[in-house]
Amino acid sequence: MSDKKNNALRKILVVDDDPNLTKILQKALDWEGYQVKVAGNGKEAIGVLNTWYPHLVLLDMNMPEINGLETLRHLRSRDKYVSVIFVSGQSKSEDVISGLDAGADDYVTKPFDIAELLSRVSSQLRIKDLNDQLAKANERLQELVDIDDLTGLYNMRSLYDKLDNELDRGRRHSRSVCVLMMDMDHFKLVNDDHDHLFGSYVLSEVGRMISANIRTVDFAARYGGDEFLIVLTETDFNGASLFAERLRSVIADNEFTHDGHSKKLTISLGFAITRAEGSNISARELVRYADRSLYLAKEQGRNRVHAMNLAEELEENKSNPHLIKKDES
Repeated sequence: MSDKKNNALRKILVVDDDPNLTKILQKALDWEGYQVKVAGNGKEAIGVLNTWYPHLVLLDMNMPEINGLETLRHLRSRDKYVSVIFVSGQSKSEDVISGLDAGADDYVTKPFDIAELLSRVSSQLRIKDLNDQLAKANERLQELVDIDDLTGLYNMRSLYDKLDNELDRGRRHSRSVCVLMMDMDHFKLVNDDHDHLFGSYVLSEVGRMISANIRTVDFAARYGGDEFLIVLTETDFNGASLFAERLRSVIADNEFTHDGHSKKLTISLGFAITRAEGSNISARELVRYADRSLYLAKEQGRNRVHAMNLAEELEENKSNPHLIKKDES
């Protein structure tokens, strides 16, 4: 017996140029409680898929304009997996093999027994559920691999790939990408004067503060120890400077208090930003520029921002003692 309450959450698209058959299938699927839409050919089906996302598609092989195999290729090019059952009058072994090899999950020949077809629909939806659960579990495992336990930020294992992707996107859309390196000033004293548990608390809080201050399009990582790396996307030099100075100020104004320990701390920041018109710089090269910029910020007194614009020479901003802007490198 079918679970109509659960079926009500399932979306099924029927694609066939035979209106009599689509009526029969729609009526049977409606009776089972599924959400159903019908398309008369592959072209109509692709139009439906642009606004409606089915869990399963019942697909005819022979149709005008765009046939079943071409429609299936379109489905398999999409990010989200959709189960597909071919329902076809082509019953030769080579036709069945062709459909399954093209990526269909099942193949039913016409004429068919409606009860058997409904059973196959139910079976494919169960398999899809298992695949979706597995995909979510894999995503969660990947998050556990990629996320630093202490700070909740990315670790460096996957950051370079993410940054390379952002640089590619920046080149395509003529947008700058900024890498900002950040280091806690005199962090060794935190462990020396307090204890390692308090030091861990400080790093955890800094990770939280970074997360609270970046946009959803940006991302950050714990680079190692008390160093952090932040990637700012879709921003310009002024935007990156304002962000860096705001983060410096937020942390400098904060008093870290935990389990009887308390301390105020500052940070040094250095960043490098690509040209908006495009750059062939790699992720590791951009990180090296940002790391050198951080070194210069620490060398010149700490608790400040050093900015390296890879597009033009910058003069020192004398109006803000915390922001040093210099060096074409």
